[in-house]
Amino acid sequence: MAETEQVDPKDERTVARLAKRIGEFSRAHGGAEGQVAYLGERGARIVLVGEDGGWGDLVAPSCELAEKAVAKAGVTLHEDFDGEFAAKVRTGPYEWTRMAGIQVGGPSNT
Repeated sequence: MAETEQVDPKDERTVARLAKRIGEFSRAHGGAEGQVAYLGERGARIVLVGEDGGWGDLVAPSCELAEKAVAKAGVTLHEDFDGEFAAKVRTGPYEWTRMAGIQVGGPSNT
């Protein structure tokens, strides 16, 4: 007797909703690649990098659902966020200002 996997309808809707957003991002940025990172009890973070260097992220309830959503959207999934994949990210002045502020202790009150 073959085992059948029980599919939770709520999980199916979550995967479909995430896949739709991933697909929209991909189309808006000329294609995309992604990486899933475990966030603990909060779930998983899906980091997306577009072919144009634009980036964004989504949070999924679990790594399993995140990976299913990325696969459903047809986006290449990387195991790590390093090397050539990370080098594709293009940041602007806002990101550099925020990163610099964090490095030097944030805005000064003096």
